[in-house]
Formats: sequence, C-alpha cells, structure tokens
Amino acid sequence: MINSIKGLLLTLVSTMNGLRSPVTRQYPEKGTLWKREEAPTPVQDRFMGFPALTWDGEVDEPFCTSCMVCIRHCPTQCMTSTMKDNPLQQEGKSTRRKIVDSFEINLNRCILCGICVEVCNFDAIVMSHEHEMSTFQRNGDRVNLPVLLEIGTKFQRETGWIPPTKRAKPEPEAAPAVAGDGDTEGSESSS
Repeated sequence: MINSIKGLLLTLVSTMNGLRSPVTRQYPEKGTLWKREEAPTPVQDRFMGFPALTWDGEVDEPFCTSCMVCIRHCPTQCMTSTMKDNPLQQEGKSTRRKIVDSFEINLNRCILCGICVEVCNFDAIVMSHEHEMSTFQRNGDRVNLPVLLEIGTKFQRETGWIPPTKRAKPEPEAAPAVAGDGDTEGSESSS
C-alpha cells in the first residue's frame, strides 16, 4: 500500500513538472531536417568546434607554413598537408619562407581535442565555432584548404580574433626604488 502511494506521488510530481516550460531545445527547432526555419543554437565563446586555418590580413596569406607539427601531434592522424616556397617572401613582402600548399582534415576522425592548436608555433590553426557540418556522403567531411580558410576567416571576423603573438602585452610594473648602496633603514653601523 505504501509503495503504491509513493508511485502515485512520483507520477503526480513528474506530471506537475511537465507543466513548466522546458529547459532543453528541440533539435532542429520548428521545421524539418531538410528545411530549417529557426536560427542555429548559439554557442559560448569558449566552445571548441572543428579546427580551421587562420588568415594573415596584413600580408594577405595564411598563417600556416605547413610545418606539420599539428599533424605529428594529432592522436587520430586526421590531417594531411604539403608546403611550397612562398612567392611573397621572394618578393620581400613576407617573412615566411614556406607556405601551405594543400591542407586537409577528415572531420569524421577529428576528436576536437585541440592539441593541434596548442602545438602550432604560428597561430595558424584555431578551434572554430563550426559544429553542424554533417553530410550524407561517406567522405563528405573531408575539408580542404579553401574551406578551412573560409571557416577560419569567418571565426576571426565573428570573434575579433587576434593572434596571441600580436596581442598587446601588459607593461611590467615599475620596480620600487631601492635604497642606494645596500644599507637598510634602521641599521646602525658601529665604528
């Protein structure tokens, strides 16, 4: 008898909770899978989506030099890359001797760990906010250099991204003045 009452109370409580507005979102909201009518789910600033390559607007070339450090450190080996001599460096417009020729990421294999971003010496790869890139083709999630640069420039534009090496560093605080020749106040010298 007591267990029946407990079950009835549990049912009533869950029914009363059903009258509240939901705290979750239906995906995709209002519409079918093929025709979406609602804005995409907003993401937080620190959200880590798929990796993307960044663009250096000052020199008008990618930051990536295809040094392959990210490829060597990737736990799933989902990236491939090749490099070429930088024509802008030969003209004296860029300091990068080599530049990326081709770059591909298999997003089906990427585990979004962010190791590639951490090991990059050139601020060339970022974890973008892109997360809705599924396709119906088996290899449809293989993303090449132009698409990676497009995703990266979109991320840079939307977030106001500045390369960490070019961000303004706070000036060091001035050291307090130290007494002349090492004497400390309050010490008496005996002669």
